[in-house]
Amino acid sequence: MNTSGQSASHEVKLSANLGFLWTELELPAAIRAASAAGFAGVECHFPYDADPGRVRDALDETGLPMIGLNTRTGEADIGLAALPGRTNEARAAIDQAITYAAAVGCANVHVMAGRASGTEARAAYVDNLTYAALTGGAAGVGILIEPINQRDMPGYFLSEVETAAEIIHEVDGNAAPGTERNVAIMFDCYHVQITQGDLLRRFEAHMPLVGHVQFAAVPSRNEPNESEVDFGWLLPQLYAAGYDGFVGAEYRPTTTTDAGLGWMEAFG
Repeated sequence: MNTSGQSASHEVKLSANLGFLWTELELPAAIRAASAAGFAGVECHFPYDADPGRVRDALDETGLPMIGLNTRTGEADIGLAALPGRTNEARAAIDQAITYAAAVGCANVHVMAGRASGTEARAAYVDNLTYAALTGGAAGVGILIEPINQRDMPGYFLSEVETAAEIIHEVDGNAAPGTERNVAIMFDCYHVQITQGDLLRRFEAHMPLVGHVQFAAVPSRNEPNESEVDFGWLLPQLYAAGYDGFVGAEYRPTTTTDAGLGWMEAFG
């Protein structure tokens, strides 16, 4: 797993998810806006329309690492990797994402599963993740999988942290002996709270498999200072449990991004 930018400090390192924040700006300008606002890193959803050279220039200029980006979703499918019979499309999306990530120096690619269920879907997902792990490993790019709640994305294949852990162990079993693990869980506190709850203990139980953390207010998915989860308390506890990566602010601003940034004061 690529852990670029991580440290042993318990300081909360905030990453701005530019899939939701500063969406009125082109990606290079959004990176600069995140830097000016005090974020320590950035991440995005689907950056493919942005020239990778300009994105890399903005990252170099600001000194911000890019933590992750998503594979394309395949229109209404919300991902392709767990869809039986669509291996070629899924792997084309994986190749595209890893190539783009390597070009801009992005640490991880989130391989989106899609809407599917059953044993054939699981087998397709494991096979495509095995391919992603091999391809990403060769490019120095980590692979993330994310449990997503069924309220926001009905029918999405992966919705529970425990299932994600099982799948990672299956992918590990397909790897060559001695190969470093290259697939990890994206632990999105918003999705996990809706589906399962018990965030801290569930995180602690799976922390060795966690590659990235995200958060947003529950249940609104707006700014995290008005949430049933006290993130000002929770996020430092994740670091105390041994996490040393970034936490991605993946929320939908109530009005504008800049107008809603007061929540950052709780994190210093």
